[in-house]
Amino acid sequence: MMAERLEGKWIDLFAEVFARCKVGAGDACAILSESQSRALNVQLAELALHRLSARAFHVVVPTPRQSAPVPVRSTGASVALQGLAPAIQGLAASQFVVDCTLEGLMHAAELPAVLAGGARVLYVSNEHPDVLERLAPSPADEQKVRAAMRLLRDAKRMTVTSPAGTALDIRVEGARVGGVWGYTEKPGTLSHWPGGLCLCFPRAGSVNGTLVLAPGDLNLTFKRYVESPVRLRIESDYVTRIEGESLDAELMREHYAAWGEREAYAVSHVGWGMNERARWDALVMYDRADVNGTEQRAFAGNFLYSTGANEVAGRHTLGHFDLPFRHCTVELDGKAVVRDGKLAA
Repeated sequence: MMAERLEGKWIDLFAEVFARCKVGAGDACAILSESQSRALNVQLAELALHRLSARAFHVVVPTPRQSAPVPVRSTGASVALQGLAPAIQGLAASQFVVDCTLEGLMHAAELPAVLAGGARVLYVSNEHPDVLERLAPSPADEQKVRAAMRLLRDAKRMTVTSPAGTALDIRVEGARVGGVWGYTEKPGTLSHWPGGLCLCFPRAGSVNGTLVLAPGDLNLTFKRYVESPVRLRIESDYVTRIEGESLDAELMREHYAAWGEREAYAVSHVGWGMNERARWDALVMYDRADVNGTEQRAFAGNFLYSTGANEVAGRHTLGHFDLPFRHCTVELDGKAVVRDGKLAA
């Protein structure tokens, strides 16, 4: 485990990223955290805002009691605010919010109310600053992701294939398209750091085919590399079969079943990573407590398939899997955006 110690270089780093979010002198900036948040990142956020001469204040809430049947990790749907109106109002009245909750506000029920006030929200992923340092965002990241989003918005069909046997057909017409590049400048918007992703939330009944997790692919709900092949059959959005006799397959079957709800098996979002600085192999270099796996969601050329909540399809669940696949070819209406696990030109 890495030391949880303040470093001057990390104060500089946080200040640089916040400056990209147009934080300036005198801006009212909220730092949202919960009792189990990474204290080091909360402190770095405060000191960085002070360096920018912003007016910072803290909104700190207790981490709620667990209600799920299994440990919940990396859902992007923090429940820390618990609908607490005074806290939500304070965030909404701010010009900038540093989100240091464990799971992030991306899919939280309270997010629309916060954004409606015009706040710019940056979720600092629950990673050790050593990870964040390597993945500081740049305007070049924004340009690449925006270009990919335009391609995805114009597309009607996505196909995904791999040498391992993946053969997936996805109707993306009418999907909600999103992208993150690690900072946000526009009032009423949210981004997360690290960034470098282009994705969409398909409409109901849009996804069919086969996904094959091969050795070296990742199951980020477990913060684990896949070591043996696992075959997932997808029918009208839902995982209907999980084939394999390995520990990888058994863990997935047991975790899905523990939720006791069909929606946990359904597609949440699909997309691909675009961050050239992010590395698929970096997970081996850190203890699990030091990382949230955002880097592995964003590494350039991965195909990211996620199951769980999808508001576009009218599905809600806390069950969530993020599965980055290597060596895939991803095509939009027959044109490759990823070829054999590398970003296409």
